[in-house]
Amino acid sequence: MTLNVTAVSYAPKLTLPEVQQLRSLLNAAGLALEAEARTGDARFEVYTADGSFDPDSTPDHAAALAELRRRAAAQSPAGVDTAIVPAALRSAQRKFLIMDVDSTLIQQEVIELLAAYAGKREEVTAVTEAAMRGELDFAQSLHARVAVLAGLPADVVDSVRAEVKLSLGAAELVAAFQAAGHVVAVVSGGFNQILRPIAEGLGLKYWVANELEIVDGALTGKVIGEVVDRAAKEKYLREWAAREGIPMEHTIAVGDGANDLDMLGAAGIGVAFNAKPAVRAVADAAVNLPYLDAVRYIAGV
Repeated sequence: MTLNVTAVSYAPKLTLPEVQQLRSLLNAAGLALEAEARTGDARFEVYTADGSFDPDSTPDHAAALAELRRRAAAQSPAGVDTAIVPAALRSAQRKFLIMDVDSTLIQQEVIELLAAYAGKREEVTAVTEAAMRGELDFAQSLHARVAVLAGLPADVVDSVRAEVKLSLGAAELVAAFQAAGHVVAVVSGGFNQILRPIAEGLGLKYWVANELEIVDGALTGKVIGEVVDRAAKEKYLREWAAREGIPMEHTIAVGDGANDLDMLGAAGIGVAFNAKPAVRAVADAAVNLPYLDAVRYIAGV
């Protein structure tokens, strides 16, 4: 059975020789090109190529798609990323986009901003980076990092909230999906006290994060309830997509750390956004640009 896909390549600049190299790469990989287009803006340029792929060597289309993605990642010109996207996802009438928050939807890691007020930023940053690389259990590392916040006045949360900035293109990405009738959600290992105003400002229907415990006007160094870890992120993806009647094949997940791996693997396409090497290595696609709205071109929105 023929597999219909779209190759989406993006970079700050795409020269004609690079486009020709991409075209040759796709042809050599067995993709019969049917339509090509170039778009983008002053920030980055995009080349899309629709085509059909007949994996004669294996009846396993998932394995054939993975191999096509591997070849595209390995052989694309330096500085150019190429996503191989099933045509059915790009043409779906309704899609479900779910994103991580810290270092994805927003530019910062909130726990590090909070830790700075306790004089423990470097210590906490080292633990955060190890957790995002998958070297530490996320829930255990979160409890350890939050513990250093014990005793801080609750108003530091307001101060940190004022420091948080959306990633470049984040608001545009959300607006484009919503305007086209798609659903956008965020799921975070961070904190509701920071995420709530962001989610409400973006008009998100679904969002969840951890809850910092506050007693008598001070942080206790604990979180309330179950930690939002990598398993929880996948659970919310499946639960919310099902509630919206959107099949998993039409979902897009975006994240940067090991805590996002289950979610990225479960989605119709998982996108690593300026991610750790271990995440880029297993994600379906990678965006190594500072602009989150590059994801809309991958999804065909």
